[in-house]
Amino acid sequence: MRINPKQIEKAMKRMGIQAQEIDAQEVVIKTPEKDIIITNPSVQKINMMGQETFQVSGDVSEVEKGFSEEDVRMVMEQAGVSEEEARSALNESGGIAEAIVKLRKESGSG
Repeated sequence: MRINPKQIEKAMKRMGIQAQEIDAQEVVIKTPEKDIIITNPSVQKINMMGQETFQVSGDVSEVEKGFSEEDVRMVMEQAGVSEEEARSALNESGGIAEAIVKLRKESGSG
């Protein structure tokens, strides 16, 4: 059963729902712990009885806040630990050097 997009549009109009396509290049949702980045997004702005909402779909990736991938790799290499251990140490210590020292002490090679 195929639904005609024009019929859907007319039905939405009758119910007081207006949809508008937004020409977005990227959508970023910032949370306290991470940024959620949506590339190649399809964004619809929907107005229903004065209430505006947005519907977003696309390619989703998440980036932890605080330290770059380069920082994490450096700690991994210098301390000889996994990515998860490096991220955890960076978050706990607040700096690259402190994280490396902490991890080396824990492993007994520092």
